[in-house]
Amino acid sequence: MSLVYALKTIRDDIRSIFANDPAACNIAEVLLYPGLHAILLHRLSHSLWQRNVPFVPRLISQLTRFVTGIEIHPGARIGCGFFIDHGMGVVIGETTEIGDWVTLYQGVTLGGTGKQVGKRHPTLKDHVIVGVGASVLGAITIGEASRVGGGAVVVKDVPPHSTAVGVPARVVATRDPTTGETRRIEYLPDPEGAMLRNLHNKVLELEARQIELEALTNHHHHEHHHMMPASLWSILDTNGSEQVQTDEEFLWGSGI
Repeated sequence: MSLVYALKTIRDDIRSIFANDPAACNIAEVLLYPGLHAILLHRLSHSLWQRNVPFVPRLISQLTRFVTGIEIHPGARIGCGFFIDHGMGVVIGETTEIGDWVTLYQGVTLGGTGKQVGKRHPTLKDHVIVGVGASVLGAITIGEASRVGGGAVVVKDVPPHSTAVGVPARVVATRDPTTGETRRIEYLPDPEGAMLRNLHNKVLELEARQIELEALTNHHHHEHHHMMPASLWSILDTNGSEQVQTDEEFLWGSGI
């Protein structure tokens, strides 16, 4: 890595903090950010790792983890303009590949799913945002300018310009990169709602049979009861789906 390229990369890392963190007031405060410390030390350890220097890269990585609470394996490849907001608890695995101008919030894990060899950690393309506490696991790809919601567990590829939330994560919105228009995918499968509806229908069926039996035996003391008020059933739509909100502050944990 040439000195000019290294200085340009450091400049971009600092610029990304000002671009993404409204609390960044001046360069003196930014130089105190643990996320900046972690990425600068990682770039040093990664340079030594590429030169097959033994022990030292891992030593730098562990010291960085001790000081900042951010663990980045020396083998991880990270582009310019990388920003870790707050940073505590972030883990980035050895074969992770991160593009330019990517933002991670605290508690993010870019990890593997087992003891596979070779490429076993995710690839994040340019301009990806990963929310608080999200886990991106396995040799999957998060497409360019995509967003992963806070607390999501991503185990499958996410298309470019998409928003993924949930456990396991599903795509709930896509954006047109030309116009910026967001198209929401309003409905997702709701297995719990489907189960409640099936139970509700079974209760109605049993009540109808009970009324028939009472009519045959000349008993007319049956009272009609539902397990849940109709107002609650109205929340669930007829096709077994529930609307998902995609408020950005909820997804990314920004402003914490």
